Amino acid sequence: MRLAAIDIGSNAARLLISDVFHNEYGKPEFQKINLVRVPLRLGFDVFETKDISEDKEAMIMNTIKAYKLLLDAYGVPLQHLKAAATSAMRDAGNAPAIIDRVKKETGINIEIITGDAEATLIYENHIAEKLDKEHTYLYIDVGGGSTELTFFADGKLVFKRSFNIGTIRLLKQQVAEKQWEEMKEFIRRETKGHPDDIIAIGSGGNINKVFSISKRKEGKPLHIELLKDYYKEFNSFSVPERVRLYKLREDRADVIVPALQIYINVMRWANIEEIYVPKIGLADGLIQHLYEELKKRPV
Repeated sequence: MRLAAIDIGSNAARLLISDVFHNEYGKPEFQKINLVRVPLRLGFDVFETKDISEDKEAMIMNTIKAYKLLLDAYGVPLQHLKAAATSAMRDAGNAPAIIDRVKKETGINIEIITGDAEATLIYENHIAEKLDKEHTYLYIDVGGGSTELTFFADGKLVFKRSFNIGTIRLLKQQVAEKQWEEMKEFIRRETKGHPDDIIAIGSGGNINKVFSISKRKEGKPLHIELLKDYYKEFNSFSVPERVRLYKLREDRADVIVPALQIYINVMRWANIEEIYVPKIGLADGLIQHLYEELKKRPV
């Protein structure tokens, strides 16, 4: 079975196409066939003006039309596609009109999901099930418009929470000190009483890029002190210098510093020293969710 997901974030839109097959134990396994990313950067409009500009709307339409052609080329029917939009589209006053236009011109239905739903879809990758039940896990997903936190203890979900603290909001100085305080108090309160050896699991393009730059072996964690070192190092260079020195795309080079600031703060407040970086994201969660939906549908 071939499935696909479109994730329209505040910084970029992604199309993920995956094949699903069952292993010898009958459990589904997901193999990525293609992942395409377009830096729409919707948050730069929305977090200032509360609307998506005409230029960005044209970019959305061109991107979704291109994705539709790819879906056709890979033989993915629309009933095997799940499309979701997150923080920027949640805040945009003209998002419903744009979604209607996308539906009319491409047949693709985009759902604007809440921050809580976003957190749920990310941990639905079932990463925690593959880790031992002895530990406590905090999923940290940092996007352009929001940060989603999901906390597991004894193999059970303790909390999930979305905060409107994201990389683009920080770049645009749209995050007040009060919001940082709220996040800090929430994390300290909700993780209190749990063992000190909480393990962080990071998702998002920025933490994946940091992991790649670190040249760590797959499955090895990043220490918070290393993240702090990278934060200082990247922050000492301009965006063009980061592009040149670290071979970053410009739309990654500007957001990687605020992303590190968020990961470091969350880890500090939860007394976490290490973060694991499996390659998971919202698109992966959407495909998992879609697979479960399709299993329940009558043949």
